[in-house]
Amino acid sequence: MNKENFFCFYSTKLVNLPKKSNRRSNLMDIKRDLYLNRIKDREKNGFIKVITGIRRVGKSYLLFKLFFAYLISKGINKENIIQVQLDNIKFIDLRNPKKLYDYISSKIVNEDTYYILLDEIQLVDRFPDLLNGLLYLKNVDIYVTGSSSKFLSSDVVTGLRGRGDEIRIYPLSFSEFFSESKGDFEEALEEYMIYGGLPRILSLKSDEQKAKYLTNLFRETYLIDIIERNKIRNTSNLEDLINIISSSIGSLTNSKKLEHTFKSVKKSTVTDDTIKSYLEALKDAFLIEEALQYNVKGKKYINTLTKYYFVDMGLRNARLNFRQIEEPHLMENIIYNELRVRGFNVDVGVVEIREMNAKDKFVRKKLEIDFIASKGNKKYYIQSAYALPSEEKSEQEKRPFKNINDSFKKVIVLGKNIKPRLDENGITMIGIKDFLLKKESLDI
Repeated sequence: MNKENFFCFYSTKLVNLPKKSNRRSNLMDIKRDLYLNRIKDREKNGFIKVITGIRRVGKSYLLFKLFFAYLISKGINKENIIQVQLDNIKFIDLRNPKKLYDYISSKIVNEDTYYILLDEIQLVDRFPDLLNGLLYLKNVDIYVTGSSSKFLSSDVVTGLRGRGDEIRIYPLSFSEFFSESKGDFEEALEEYMIYGGLPRILSLKSDEQKAKYLTNLFRETYLIDIIERNKIRNTSNLEDLINIISSSIGSLTNSKKLEHTFKSVKKSTVTDDTIKSYLEALKDAFLIEEALQYNVKGKKYINTLTKYYFVDMGLRNARLNFRQIEEPHLMENIIYNELRVRGFNVDVGVVEIREMNAKDKFVRKKLEIDFIASKGNKKYYIQSAYALPSEEKSEQEKRPFKNINDSFKKVIVLGKNIKPRLDENGITMIGIKDFLLKKESLDI
């Protein structure tokens, strides 16, 4: 993947485009088995299953097509599946919580389990009260989707008072995206790095259509939702912050540093508190995620600098008009997203060491580990290295690992296809292809 082969956005035309691959245009064929299985695992667990994620990520498709088909396949009577798509004019009267409650209650006529599927629940006034009330019905299993400015991650936590079981759905992982492609790996990865994994991208044929779709979606849907929800008046400052975050994915920062950037680069004053509120709004909208710094030896979080990653590379690139295409940073973001899709909690690692300087004095130095991925009793230390052009660079990536005394696995992901190998220090090196396409790639 040479930089010359990547996309450039110039005026209104995309140039230097790779060959097109034949992709299925029928979104109904896309399998989201990972998320379907997560819903199945929660079936009849007594909680309200809440499917969240950015708009256009496929929440309704997952619930009303894939999960519905699963219920029918296991013999559930259609009469026992109560479906209400609240953005459909047919159900506009049911946006009143009392009317919706009465409608659902009227459908329950026996002691069998009734599956309640509610789409775009945020359109119902006082929807948390409605959902909590439905739990008092003894033979129901409740599933809802929500998006837009009135139904974001913080609402799930606070509004349902511990009765919500959130299932976060992400854009297509690369393996899902690649499964829809008839092209080779390198071509598919180039396209994925540029246009991301929102399902609709697969049905758009030209590069201009894809770029326009993502640009309009960011401006006319996500940005407007955030502004309306948070009642933001100075929208230019919010947009400037989004541009700064987009331009520096994978860079350590915090609200104070960003405040300084506004003063020195933008020549404007935005307070630390305002920047914090904007960052929270972007996280609540599922557009970005935050990776905290963790001191590996001290076994504690460091409340100084953090990293921000976009949940979809296409949206990030669209925000910058596809001008800032830097493969190492994009690969790092894709690795982060893949870890999150696999259910890992992801932090940024810091290893503190003492070493002798040129004046023969010991000084403290901090070495960075790109990711610490944790899930249950599993933990992995991971470095993203687009290329290791020299022995010196290789040692630089490995140095933090050599200063960790525990036995958790240490992995370097390279931006080229290599045969997995283990070096004399017990460090595993794998290529990006194996990492993205093999579910258990970290255990190779």
